[in-house]
Amino acid sequence: MAFQDMYRLSAHAVLFNASNQVLLLKATYADHAWGLPGGALDMGETIHQALVRECQEEIGCDVEVEYLSGVYFHQAVQSHAFIFKCKVSEHVDIQLSDEHSEYRWFNLDELSKVQRIRVEDCLNFNGTVISRAF
Repeated sequence: MAFQDMYRLSAHAVLFNASNQVLLLKATYADHAWGLPGGALDMGETIHQALVRECQEEIGCDVEVEYLSGVYFHQAVQSHAFIFKCKVSEHVDIQLSDEHSEYRWFNLDELSKVQRIRVEDCLNFNGTVISRAF
């Protein structure tokens, strides 16, 4: 890879409710997929800054970052995704941006294979950041 080459980086939050369900948002763009809150880093932004900004934009609230649990390379989109365990207040009022049409709390067995792996890595975090490629 040459110094001038660019590739994508994103930061995403794993948020659980009291029933240990994970929050996913349904996109209004591309393939309208369900995904974790978060998104691409802006130029000059750290992964933590991007995570907090994206969550504020997408769900309308501040998140408390607990830890980075994994970094995942997604070949289909040539992107590295940084996955963080985060918290929001128990009675948060989620306000979606126009990038998402709905949100839902999912049980782990309802997640896609890749989402489930990333979320389970987050749940099973032992202090070592996981790295995987899909």
